[in-house]
Amino acid sequence: MATQSDRIEQQYAWTPQPEAARYLNELVDQFCQNCHAARTLADRMLQETGTRLFDWVDHLAYPADDARASRLSKLAFVPIDEGRRIVWHHPGGMFPPIVLEEISAPRLAIKVESAADFLFAQGLADVVIQGLPGSPLRMAEFAAQDGHELWAIERHGTRTFDPVELSPDFLGAALHHRETLRRRKRDFDDPEKGFEHARRRIRAAKTDLGPDWTCDAFFAGERDYWQSRNRAARLQKARQDALGLGWANHDHHTYRSSRRYFTRLISLLEELGMQCRERFYAGREAGWGAQVLEQGSAGIVVFADVDLSPDDVQGDFAHEELPPHDKLGTVGLWCFLHGEAFLQAGMHHLECQFDFAAARQQLAEQGIDSMPPFTDFDFLKQAFTVGETWPVDPRRVDLALEHGYISSEQADGFRRCGAMGSHLEVLQRDDGYKGFNQTGISEIITATDPRKQSAGGART
Repeated sequence: MATQSDRIEQQYAWTPQPEAARYLNELVDQFCQNCHAARTLADRMLQETGTRLFDWVDHLAYPADDARASRLSKLAFVPIDEGRRIVWHHPGGMFPPIVLEEISAPRLAIKVESAADFLFAQGLADVVIQGLPGSPLRMAEFAAQDGHELWAIERHGTRTFDPVELSPDFLGAALHHRETLRRRKRDFDDPEKGFEHARRRIRAAKTDLGPDWTCDAFFAGERDYWQSRNRAARLQKARQDALGLGWANHDHHTYRSSRRYFTRLISLLEELGMQCRERFYAGREAGWGAQVLEQGSAGIVVFADVDLSPDDVQGDFAHEELPPHDKLGTVGLWCFLHGEAFLQAGMHHLECQFDFAAARQQLAEQGIDSMPPFTDFDFLKQAFTVGETWPVDPRRVDLALEHGYISSEQADGFRRCGAMGSHLEVLQRDDGYKGFNQTGISEIITATDPRKQSAGGART
């Protein structure tokens, strides 16, 4: 009889989609051949940020009678009739949608965090932005050539294609909640109070804005906090901001959680409209697992890590309380030393989409080295930057030593040198592959265990 875990694995058994990927890459290449501005932007993205134009594409649009529809259906794209347009999505791959509507020219739209910041960075003072500042959708046509239009799209919790007019009071409420979520208190002696504090702010925002907009605002604040604690993040963000792109190439946000508070973390993510996707369990030796969650309207994916035993994965470990363990694995010790990722520690890493080789080389030239890749498939490549070392509260070190989680030598090293904190993850997806590499992730989880550091703070 199939177990719950088996059913989940079957439901989310992501596979590469090479034919669909080949076709969409052809469409983007054809567009660039007809639009000099798109070619120039693609070159600058690669040379100045280590990213690929394809990974920034929000959508492609063509006239309603375009013959591409028949080709899309053969490549497993599914049409959704939105009245004014047909939007083709691929449920089995990570691809931008293809839109067919009553337009006269093909359109390629790139996703940016802020349309105004993008136009400012590009020196485009006279381009008109559709949608008021703070709206969930803002868009601007910033270049056109030979009947091909190049647009920038700023989204906040919406997958629609038409800006809507909102009242100043509503936009003011959106700005208020964005600030309260970003500035939420994180450091609590009792983590339960921290989770409840966040829940109150999330629910207040949802009351005014709904879950999708709230989710977008929440994770913008999470990226800001993580970035404040990671030098690689600040450097790469500055590179992307120089083109006005922001973090719109984010792939997923990773939290580490103690066993005690894992269900609280999942519950709060579900408050934001996130739904549980596939689960990971790397085996008895690895001692950890993860729940993947996705919020489709906001375009947010979360990878939530926790120490797990074989018995835990027989049930629904995301929603059933996990009993305490006598020993701590990599994830549990990280949380013991630094605090919950949802609270004072901040995210363990943000993973963004890059040209894998170019990004790692360019970061290295800026003094940001990478750890050895933990995934090197044709369709998926992943590597962490060398971790940011954080100081550790001596009281946490003393308590870890008292419980026998670390040795005296490790305790001395943590007191003097701190412990590994956060990373930026460099990722390259090809063939529309939407999944993760369980074996490789297990290896990198082990490699980032604070106990792997020597007494002098270096990696062993």
